[in-house]
Amino acid sequence: MPNEACCVVMTTFSDEKVGEKLIHSLLNQKLAACVQVQSIDSYYHWKGKIQSDKEKLVIIKTTADLYQAVETDILANHDYETPEIVCLPIHSGYHAYLDWIRTETQPR
Repeated sequence: MPNEACCVVMTTFSDEKVGEKLIHSLLNQKLAACVQVQSIDSYYHWKGKIQSDKEKLVIIKTTADLYQAVETDILANHDYETPEIVCLPIHSGYHAYLDWIRTETQPR
């Protein structure tokens, strides 16, 4: 198994159908080993105004090598004009869990 760096990619959605499509696309293509979703309240500047929305935060466990494909897939399935897509490196973690991420994101 390659010793690829693992990472967490985060995005948000407000439309449940968009979220389901996005999540299943990532998992079906093996771009993510795990996707977690949490309800959040978002407050932000948008087009000169302060906005607030009920959203879902999506936490995607993947490898750094797959980041570009994950970003492309999110953009293809998202309905926001400018969706949040950020990648956070995992510098360390439980080796068995990180190995599981690497295994689950490998093509079969």
